[in-house]
Amino acid sequence: MTPELTALALAGLVQAVQFALFAVPANVELGTGYTSGPRDTPPPRPLSPLTGRMQRALNNHFEGLILFTLAVVVVTLGNQSTEVTRYAAWTYLAARILYIPAYALGWRPWRSAIWAVGFFATLIMLIAALI
Repeated sequence: MTPELTALALAGLVQAVQFALFAVPANVELGTGYTSGPRDTPPPRPLSPLTGRMQRALNNHFEGLILFTLAVVVVTLGNQSTEVTRYAAWTYLAARILYIPAYALGWRPWRSAIWAVGFFATLIMLIAALI
């Protein structure tokens, strides 16, 4: 397995951890009667600020993971794995791990800076695969 695919697999596990970090408190706060239902109506009460942040961080990683997966597939199938793409993949993973506490704790402007590091690492992988 390429280092980029390993980073992608680990990013998937990070996503699973993020899901648990959101889902457990959301179930406690909203009750399983609501969270296991069809959610046709708004929740009976808002999520706590921390649980809301964890939900937004989770959703943000779903969005970032799409582009990162695309980059890993292009690099891997194109046989373009290089030192640059390997470092970029590990940089993305590190940024996504750091993003969780940065979002949860409201680190400003660091949350955005950490997000940007992961985003640009992904772009570097795509560009490196093309040259």
